[in-house]
Amino acid sequence: MTVVRQLQQEKEQEWKTKAQQQEKKRALEEMVRVLEEKGLAAAKAHKRAGCGAWAVGVGGAYLLRSSRPPCRVHNKLTWIVVALIRALHFIFKAGDRSKTATFNRDVLGMTNLRYKEFEEGCKATCKGPYDGKWSKTTVGFGPEVDDFVAELFYGYGVGEFRLGNDFLGLTLQSSQAVNNANWLGWPLTEVGKGLYLVEASGGYHFYLVDKDQPPNDPVQNVSLAWSDLQESIHCCSSLLGMKVKENNEEKKTVLMGFTDTHCKLELHNIVGTVDHGTAFGRIAFSCPREQFSDLEALMTKGKHQIFTILVSLDTSGKATVEVVIRADSDAHEICFVF
Repeated sequence: MTVVRQLQQEKEQEWKTKAQQQEKKRALEEMVRVLEEKGLAAAKAHKRAGCGAWAVGVGGAYLLRSSRPPCRVHNKLTWIVVALIRALHFIFKAGDRSKTATFNRDVLGMTNLRYKEFEEGCKATCKGPYDGKWSKTTVGFGPEVDDFVAELFYGYGVGEFRLGNDFLGLTLQSSQAVNNANWLGWPLTEVGKGLYLVEASGGYHFYLVDKDQPPNDPVQNVSLAWSDLQESIHCCSSLLGMKVKENNEEKKTVLMGFTDTHCKLELHNIVGTVDHGTAFGRIAFSCPREQFSDLEALMTKGKHQIFTILVSLDTSGKATVEVVIRADSDAHEICFVF
């Protein structure tokens, strides 16, 4: 082989390698574009150290990881979404199970996803400080793997629960729910243009946006009260990686979330003490198992009160999960589900 031919082959190989790299880059950029269209947070493509292959790292609410590591000859990479950080559910305490079921089913249009009876307490204390027989009903517009859902606790013999000022409301978009309430004679109060307040059994507030239900989850946000808005923003951003979506200084509210299409958390600054009553609930977030150590370190550093250290929960109809439950300075309970 002549020197010229050898140089020519080396140059052709260099061009081929560059073309492969560009092809991988375009493929990954296309994947990010598709993720954005589906409402997923985009991850920025970047060159991996020591390798000419293109990789996608952590971005926004999604953790993207290669299903196999790239090799030195830049084998074809296959990318998968391995975890999603998002709001999962909120726990409500139901004093009247029948009226609660009627409201969720006939007014809001939710469906029963799971139901189970329990003879003893929950390892994660999801039913609160109550002993004895109880039940948990999970309701929503779709399965929890995609949508934000409500978990309803009912304690036999407990009776009614006293509301505090901690839970301020859940907002969802559904003109059908507005029509259902009107048809059933369920009281509606117009609190804004195309926005209605409806009260569920037990006094819980739900806000209905009078628009067609979107193809994705209609639950827009959960509103909770905080006495220190800046501390709560720091808590949500440092522990969960949530971003500020809206800041309304007049109403003293901040809307935080991961993506535009999943349920967000509205932080409402109030004057005085946050009262949780006996009806206090709990919001849960899904987290990648790989983040447990980092979360634990942040919670320890921030001197958060940890109610439940990593415990496994077996739930009928879904996979076994591990949870950690902590409380902030206003005693809001936040559940991290791994």
